[in-house]
Amino acid sequence: MFLRLGFITFAVVASVAFAVDVDKNADLVAKLRLANTNLDRMTLLPDDADWLFDFTKQDKYTFSPGGVINANSATFPAATGQGMTMSMLNLGPCSMLPPHLHPRAANYVVAISGTTQTYMIAENGARTVTEILQAGQMTIFPQASIHTMMNIGCENAQLISALNSDDTGTTNLANAFFSFPQNISGTVIGGGLNAQAIYGRVPSFGTGSSAGPHDCIAACAKKGKMIKREPQARNE
Repeated sequence: MFLRLGFITFAVVASVAFAVDVDKNADLVAKLRLANTNLDRMTLLPDDADWLFDFTKQDKYTFSPGGVINANSATFPAATGQGMTMSMLNLGPCSMLPPHLHPRAANYVVAISGTTQTYMIAENGARTVTEILQAGQMTIFPQASIHTMMNIGCENAQLISALNSDDTGTTNLANAFFSFPQNISGTVIGGGLNAQAIYGRVPSFGTGSSAGPHDCIAACAKKGKMIKREPQARNE
């Protein structure tokens, strides 16, 4: 069986899936990709403002439940052709990123704050690698590996992700798997389940983060520590 049932279940219970980035300036990106030289590219980005990306000013910058903010060719045209995406990962208490993979990039993740548990499966037959990241620690998700992460604390967690492509792509396991016909998906999970009915419960793409397991949320609430702090507005 090419997918583990437990991992599929983990993906299904996620309440929000990874967001799809919208092109900020598709025409400019097309011109940047066609530029013959770096000097030609520089003329297409004439202003200092073209080279500045503010993660905190993006729509997906939230901790309720969280968000994935990507600086890539779609959202930050200056990144076009640079071979890299920088992402800020915000996770509110108990929030998670659903299991997913990046088909065109390896992923280096560094914890800035909070306590985040990660899981990674590189391929069939490989063991599940799990880490608990705290500030100053990092892990690697190899290209196309399945991975997920969850804030296991009752305070916000923030991480920085560096990926070696300006167009990494993201494939969510639940959204992809349960979109197959019933005779495929139903057979893979052992039969007896209406996979298409499950697919109807898989959410569409959102900010990139979702509320996590109920037991974590309940434990934090019991401790009186279920705190979700939205970032304070910065002075202009």
